[in-house]
Amino acid sequence: MRIIDSAQVRRVLDLATAYESQVEAFRCLGSGLADLPDRIILEGTGADAVSFCYAARLRPGTGAVCKFGAVAAGNAQLGLPSVHAMVVALHPVTGVPVAIVDGEALTELRTAAASALAVDRLSIPDAATLAVVGCGVQGRAHVRALAARRRYRQIRLFDHTPGHAEAARDDLTRDDLAPLPLSVAPSVAEAVAGAEVVVLCTTSSEPMLEAAWVAPGATVVSIGSFERSRCEVAPSFVAGVDQVVVDHKPIALRQAGPVVAAIAEGMDPARVADLGELVAQDRPGRDSPHQTVFYNSVGLGVQDAAAVWAILGELADA
Repeated sequence: MRIIDSAQVRRVLDLATAYESQVEAFRCLGSGLADLPDRIILEGTGADAVSFCYAARLRPGTGAVCKFGAVAAGNAQLGLPSVHAMVVALHPVTGVPVAIVDGEALTELRTAAASALAVDRLSIPDAATLAVVGCGVQGRAHVRALAARRRYRQIRLFDHTPGHAEAARDDLTRDDLAPLPLSVAPSVAEAVAGAEVVVLCTTSSEPMLEAAWVAPGATVVSIGSFERSRCEVAPSFVAGVDQVVVDHKPIALRQAGPVVAAIAEGMDPARVADLGELVAQDRPGRDSPHQTVFYNSVGLGVQDAAAVWAILGELADA
């Protein structure tokens, strides 16, 4: 059995490989090939913490994959990552464990890659300004993943914790990427003003964004609203946009905080579309460049499965 640590994950699951793994994840999900049972979410024993268990099979002929871990936003004060997880992959025939994979690095990379796929499908083609709210591990990963897909003229960063946005800017500047047009905004409103793509990378239970701040035609991505108590945007914001898209409708209608709240306040669930269906059917996620689109990602086991088998495939070919 392979033990694949964080360094190996980061070496093998580069931006292009991670992106293609998520295209495959959502293609399989949208075409009905993937097996995706409900996620298990347990309240943690610490403040603002949850534990989770995601299991999935990417498609027939691939082995089952399961990720077990926790999210604890308070870890930042302890100098620890917010997400800790491990992923186990089983042989498709014998069920023998074939790999244990570092789940922290895998989650970081596959989440950002999936958001890049969503932005490709949902945003206007000539989007020039990217705003990222929340500059921790996921915020930085999202800048890298989205900037690899298109050239933004402006990338604005904001974080409520003093110094975090500046540290993220400096960290991203040291990356081996082409120089990025990074700047730090003094407020969320100033970060998102006029931005065609807005990505929220917090775990906030309170809305971070007001509808009046968002430009018509923008695509707003929420990755921190991954369970019912996390609401990076208000339900009124969700109900007021032109298009609502989620990573998987059956799960999102029960567990995506802002979507659940918007439906409870009267939004028709039929308005919610699946990213997997858009990918499988090769359809765009908007009808005009003037529409405002909201995408809520809760995170799915099939994403982990696709990333794991991509890693194992690359290692087998090496």
